[in-house]
Amino acid sequence: MARRLTHRETPRLSAIEIDHASVRLGRHWALRDVRFELRAGQRWLLSGPNGAGKTVFLKLLRGDVWPTPTGAERRRYRLGDEWQDQPLEARERIAYLGSERQDRYDRHGLDARVADVVATGLTGEDRLLETPTVAQWRAVRDALVEVGLAGLAERRFLTLSHGQRRRILLARCLVGRPDVLLLDEALDGLDAASRRAFLRVLRGASLRNAAWVVSTHRPSERPGGVTHVARLEAGRLRVAATETAAALARSHRRRQAIVRPSRRASSRTAQAAADTPLVSVAGASVFRDQRRVLGPLDWAIGAGEHWHVAGPNGAGKSTLIALLYGDLAPATGGRITRRGLARGQPLIDWKHTAGLVSPELQACYAATACTAAEIVVSGLHSSIGLNLRPTKEELARARRWLVRLGLDGLAQRRARELSYGQLRRVLVARALVAPRRLLLLDEPFDGLDAQARRLVSARLWQAVRRGSQIVIATHHMDDVPRYVTRRLTLPAMRGEHARVGAVAA
Repeated sequence: MARRLTHRETPRLSAIEIDHASVRLGRHWALRDVRFELRAGQRWLLSGPNGAGKTVFLKLLRGDVWPTPTGAERRRYRLGDEWQDQPLEARERIAYLGSERQDRYDRHGLDARVADVVATGLTGEDRLLETPTVAQWRAVRDALVEVGLAGLAERRFLTLSHGQRRRILLARCLVGRPDVLLLDEALDGLDAASRRAFLRVLRGASLRNAAWVVSTHRPSERPGGVTHVARLEAGRLRVAATETAAALARSHRRRQAIVRPSRRASSRTAQAAADTPLVSVAGASVFRDQRRVLGPLDWAIGAGEHWHVAGPNGAGKSTLIALLYGDLAPATGGRITRRGLARGQPLIDWKHTAGLVSPELQACYAATACTAAEIVVSGLHSSIGLNLRPTKEELARARRWLVRLGLDGLAQRRARELSYGQLRRVLVARALVAPRRLLLLDEPFDGLDAQARRLVSARLWQAVRRGSQIVIATHHMDDVPRYVTRRLTLPAMRGEHARVGAVAA
């Protein structure tokens, strides 16, 4: 007989204080001597470059990470009229959402029903272990309505798009009506409409009395109502509560600027003589959990063409990237042809010529013991991980690419010790470490600070000049390189046909 979920009533969390707290991860200090106070109703904007310690700081606030003992550290929570040093009860009143939280579902195969995923927000567990009451199911429904995805309640979580999953996890945060909400680059992967809806939720009635801390690298994702500003640099926190919103926006815009190459493609690609498309897709559909998530699609990547794949969350952009790479196959009746790959030839031969960057690939590596250098070397073999110890030549090549992407000195750092943005750049190095005919980029700039976006943009342009073609799926028009002149727009899955056209100047 199923048990009834009985969510314990925890007193309201009205304050968090951290004093002289440092956190050591492996051989480096992620946070150094942090002092911070969070009070009820405060709205904090947290900034800082990749690797500054933002994710670790948010985990320290929630109690998921403990300060490294130094003798001076203190962390305490005010619950009701009492202060507590232990975070166990306080965690029930703190909701956290970030890419690491989402990646956990992929890594562990947590493919529950969407309604059940949202219901786990009542207890903080990864799986629904007890049966919610009628009132609690009503709260689940209300949370899904609030994020605009009530129609997906019966779907399986892992059949959803990256952006849809992110909005479902926001509903999971809201269902328990938290006192504190911690959002770590939480708008990554969302289309423009979903970003606007997400920001409206932060201003909505359900969070009116809640405090929140939001980290973001993009000025367009700055929520309204910010009352305090803080910035992390090399693990040290600088609080700038007196900085005006206008000054903050100007500062962000200066960091955001991306140096763009000319819209003219290189002569090598623009004058490509081959008439055969690099990839041709005919009548291709892809199904997951007996639902069509892409197609039917007829499309081709011509010689020298660079494509932007657009469309709302759930349109199938990530599915298309996986199909082109070879991780997914079209359903019966569909066909995909790749130039240079004969019938019966191993698909790995194609993968050696195609570089991949995607959130799913990052989720695979995020919890591994692989070092940054080993991840880059795996790109030479088109493998996940390595079966053999890398050679000295391979490691030297990997280190050169890490330096080119601003990751000097991180070659021996393990994936779980890297920030989300640092790991994304490692995957870009993995894609570029060998010559590629095609680079398949699924939201490659998500999680990157402005300087890192400039660096990655420049390296991609160099690859294009050497002859690589690019397919980039992104919701941010500012991330589309100027040499990308073709666009494939995938509609929401309602039977419409994809639209093919030129990118507007």
